[in-house]
Amino acid sequence: MDATIVLDLPDIALALGMMAAAIGLSLWQKLELEGQLALATGRTIIQLLVVGFVLEAVFAWRNPLAVLALLLVMLTVASIVSRNRIDRRLSRLLPSIWLAICTSTAITLAYTTLLVIRPQIWYDPQYLIPLAGIVLGNSTNAAAIAGERLLSSIRNNPVAIETHLSLGATPQQAVQTYRRQAIRAGLIPTINAMMIVGIVTLPGIATGQLLSGVAPLTAVLYQMLIMFMLAFATLISALLVTRAISRQTFNPAAQLRSQ
Repeated sequence: MDATIVLDLPDIALALGMMAAAIGLSLWQKLELEGQLALATGRTIIQLLVVGFVLEAVFAWRNPLAVLALLLVMLTVASIVSRNRIDRRLSRLLPSIWLAICTSTAITLAYTTLLVIRPQIWYDPQYLIPLAGIVLGNSTNAAAIAGERLLSSIRNNPVAIETHLSLGATPQQAVQTYRRQAIRAGLIPTINAMMIVGIVTLPGIATGQLLSGVAPLTAVLYQMLIMFMLAFATLISALLVTRAISRQTFNPAAQLRSQ
């Protein structure tokens, strides 16, 4: 197999030509996206360079505390992003989201690393950090979609919920239909991706491995593993986040709080 083509800074400078062309097209068509495209380009460059330098240091150090510290930062940022997409006003929700995403990610990574991949050291950053990043990103999306859907349903249907409560239903019973719908919504992106993977799309991890020179069958098998991980992790995240929201929307007297 041919040697991997390594990109350098001049190559990336040439790649920026595509963003310059996109900004030019926005100007030509008067889309007013120039500022957003320029900001997105700048943030992409800065964020990925910072991440690249941090990962180089962590990979070289191979210290479990450094790996766990990086994962903790990633988890906290993911939780804040998810909470903000659901509702910034629910300050009490952040710890619940943090715990939900942490639980789903920890269980998924433990199963994958200990039973499937089985690296020589469990905290090997070569495996743990990329897998954690993929799981955290998708768990964040699932939690945000499911949480926002459930909260919207509760706010839009207070009369129906209070009617169930007046008839003797518990708070969890009163919102169980909305919670199930929210969980299904949170898993739609993952399930849809699994339906078309390999036929319509070739996801990032398989593409990255192919570009790095990994055998196609190996890349495909890793992609299978990733898809199974995401289905499991996103379901746990959606379950735990919607449970936390359904609890926090009622007071100790089992009355619906004003939203």
